[in-house]
Amino acid sequence: QVRKLEFLMADAIKKKCDTVITCGGIQSNHCRATAVAARELNMDCYLLLRHKDKDPPAGYHGNLLLNRLVGSHLMLVPYEGYESGLKMRMENLAEKLRQQGKSPYVIPLGGSNEIGLFGYITAFHELTKQNVLDEFDDMVMCVGSSGTAAGIAIGNYLTGNKLSDEGVGKSWDLTQHNRLVLQRQNCLVSVGLTDVHAEDILDIIEGYKGKGYAVSTTEELEDIVRISSTTGIMLDPVYTIKSVRGMLAEMKNNPSRFKGKRVLYIHTG
Repeated sequence: QVRKLEFLMADAIKKKCDTVITCGGIQSNHCRATAVAARELNMDCYLLLRHKDKDPPAGYHGNLLLNRLVGSHLMLVPYEGYESGLKMRMENLAEKLRQQGKSPYVIPLGGSNEIGLFGYITAFHELTKQNVLDEFDDMVMCVGSSGTAAGIAIGNYLTGNKLSDEGVGKSWDLTQHNRLVLQRQNCLVSVGLTDVHAEDILDIIEGYKGKGYAVSTTEELEDIVRISSTTGIMLDPVYTIKSVRGMLAEMKNNPSRFKGKRVLYIHTG
């Protein structure tokens, strides 16, 4: 999230904006990172947070608490109609703020657009300069809003497709899956790769969402403990544990999916 925000917040400053608007789940890391970045830059921040219950959450904890601590404006949005009406909700809020004399900057879900994806194009460039990629055949990462995966895949494509890129997706339904496919394609078009198809440079591995967004199974929680206690690597219950479990399952059950046996997992924190 922070890598994408490096470019998104710079664009907001360039356009002389004084307010940012973005969205995500109620415990969204992207929203929390945006809220903190906005406060550091002396900007107001409005967060549209997806919430499954009719009533506000009892008390504040986790990222929700941090969002409040840095002075963000929180707006709870029901699950029903969240995806379909999200862009309109943010644009309506932006227009309302403009009428109040504000200059808002709208950041899409996950910060994943033609500006944010440069955060991970540069990440790929950093890995190249460190000569890390010479030791691997495949790169695997979690796919949420697609910005990370698109940036890595574009970086790999522009340097000769030396590795195979696999993203472990966590689409909750067909509508969201189709939206993310279109979003990945739009990212390619936005950087001038109009003749490249997203599926040709990024293999999406589906089927490992578990019980759903931010809902953990006993097995997932046990794996978090096991991996952290044996390696010192912390995985979160929302994204990374699901994608790591998916990667390991594919290695075991479908090894031909990978280009080789040297696999680099991109841990996004």
